[in-house]
Amino acid sequence: MKILVITGSPNPEGTSALLAERFISGAEASGHTVIRFDAAKEEIAPCRGCRSCRKDRGKCVFTDSMDSLKKEMLDADVVAFASPTWYFGVSSHMKLVLDRMYAIDSELHRPMKAVIMLTCADKRKEALAGSIQSFQSIIGYLGWEMAGLVAAAGCFARADIEKTRFPELAYQLGENI
Repeated sequence: MKILVITGSPNPEGTSALLAERFISGAEASGHTVIRFDAAKEEIAPCRGCRSCRKDRGKCVFTDSMDSLKKEMLDADVVAFASPTWYFGVSSHMKLVLDRMYAIDSELHRPMKAVIMLTCADKRKEALAGSIQSFQSIIGYLGWEMAGLVAAAGCFARADIEKTRFPELAYQLGENI
């Protein structure tokens, strides 16, 4: 199975990066092919809502890193999203990716699986609710199968999450996908 992991954190040593790493390790241990796309390291312009993509079969007016991501996304069997939660929503880097998915919306409406891995510093699980709801709405709209969720509250720093069961849950999710 081909798995695309999209990360939304600019911190390579951060909490959501650890979940992505562990998920990838589990998936590769099970023999899956994994491609990782770190949105914060890429050039991605914000969608400007011009709808040019609707007139030109998914061709966006911007030429940037989304071109390669679109190809990987359309080739994937599973898309795993890993993002920190910033002020009760996904990171700005992840939001750029989600908004730009609009250009290939019609091509994404096909059988696929999705995984969500989220972290936040706030100890209250409801602090993750906005991010979870956003992903669930997109996944439901696209008709994808929700294949797993790791929602790690109370994890401000990598040292915090390393003391929890969340990295192991991410590994098992990757291993069993």
